[in-house]
Amino acid sequence: MREHRWETQATLSFDDILSVAGKLRQLGLTSIHEDKEMIGYIEEWEVDHPQRIQALALWPTEDVTLLHLLDNWQGDFFLLAGHYHSIFQTHQSVNTYCSIAHPWRITQPLTTLLPEAWLWLGFRHTHGFIRIRVHTTDVITPGETLAKPRDRFWLTDRGNAFRTAIQILDLPIEVTQKGARVLLQTDRTDTPLFCSWPDAFGPCQFELNSPDPFEFLVPASQLAATYQGKPAHVRVYLTGFPEPALLDFTGIAPNPRFMYRCSIHCTLSDMPELLHLLEPQGRVYGSLAEFQTDYLLPEGEDVAAIVGLVGTNGDFRLEIRLNQRPLPHQATEQWLEELVGHPLVYAPLPAFP
Repeated sequence: MREHRWETQATLSFDDILSVAGKLRQLGLTSIHEDKEMIGYIEEWEVDHPQRIQALALWPTEDVTLLHLLDNWQGDFFLLAGHYHSIFQTHQSVNTYCSIAHPWRITQPLTTLLPEAWLWLGFRHTHGFIRIRVHTTDVITPGETLAKPRDRFWLTDRGNAFRTAIQILDLPIEVTQKGARVLLQTDRTDTPLFCSWPDAFGPCQFELNSPDPFEFLVPASQLAATYQGKPAHVRVYLTGFPEPALLDFTGIAPNPRFMYRCSIHCTLSDMPELLHLLEPQGRVYGSLAEFQTDYLLPEGEDVAAIVGLVGTNGDFRLEIRLNQRPLPHQATEQWLEELVGHPLVYAPLPAFP
């Protein structure tokens, strides 16, 4: 779901991170110790060759995904997706996954959504899928409210954006409203419809599956065409493939950049070494503590909080995520700064891709 997020204004040393973890324990929270095993996450790790994943061989990894980044790409989306699917068919198994992400544009006037949205055309072992995501101008998490009539703009923009995509894709999906939320429904019985990434007004993303992996190939190309041939930053996600298969994919597009993402089983004390391995570009993060805020802030709303570390460019920062604000925005930020002992800045995660 959508979250509120803060991070430290300045970079921190790893000793600073350990000090914050210790402070949280002193407050009575369950915080991870330096030698405790944890699950970390690696993202945006740019490599010069797919074989670089071997640098992580000392740690168990899961959900290893190689990304092809096609910068300023201009071409035929139908042909690009078709080429990736052809190689996918050669190497597919129950554990493999391939998707191609491309921007599309919402042309009608908007006040609560950005005009650039994204689509994913994907292939799995038994089905294909189309995924649509829109990005809001602000974060209003589930359970939070807006005064009337501002809430109507959010509902109208969301419904119209989804209807635009659904019409171009020719999908059997109906967009309705129930109370202050947008709802999506389908009468298809042969495939599931998933709605996700919700905020206060309903989902910001939906995904429709199909037993026919080719069903969405032409419609997705038509939606991508709303970008009007402008240079696009296209991302291709390849999960679960052995190294020889990954090499087969590299010849589809000229000069792709490569990035890895995965989860990794490690200890908190491993984080500096992992951050060093990811240089010069990559991000590693993990959770230090997860708790309900009413334990420390009984006068506020009881919300879920996560305090974590983020490592990038050789330095660490703290991040704090909340599923709602327990107090008004400025009061929440002040309380969080007192909690961790460092100045913070509001920094919602980017939506794409």
